Amino acid sequence: MSSESSILQAPAAITVREGSEVLVRLSESAGKKSRALIQRENQGNYLRVAISGGGCNGLSYRLKFTPEPKKGDILVKSAGIDVLVDSKTALYLKGTEIDFSDKLIGGGFKFTNPNAKASCSCGESFSV
Repeated sequence: MSSESSILQAPAAITVREGSEVLVRLSESAGKKSRALIQRENQGNYLRVAISGGGCNGLSYRLKFTPEPKKGDILVKSAGIDVLVDSKTALYLKGTEIDFSDKLIGGGFKFTNPNAKASCSCGESFSV
């Protein structure tokens, strides 16, 4: 994410900053699955990536679809998906790649976060 990020006007006159895939990047398979889920779920056209307290290692990833950005969000366009990240999450997420696997065992969205000092075996929680 560069210090010269652009300012975008989002719906409802909410200002969001434009980020880059340096913050977060979706693999092609994660983008394909996200597009399919956006159409199926009909909850919104943005994928929000958030980090919250919890999980076996202290912090866990959350993905959800939302119809519009919130004040202070960073918008990253990756794999054809508009990804929203709030400024607090951005501190922990920088450089993260999100992949998707449809394997029966061990499948789902997987996060590769270079900031994580430790993560659980399922890959859904981490510590910094």
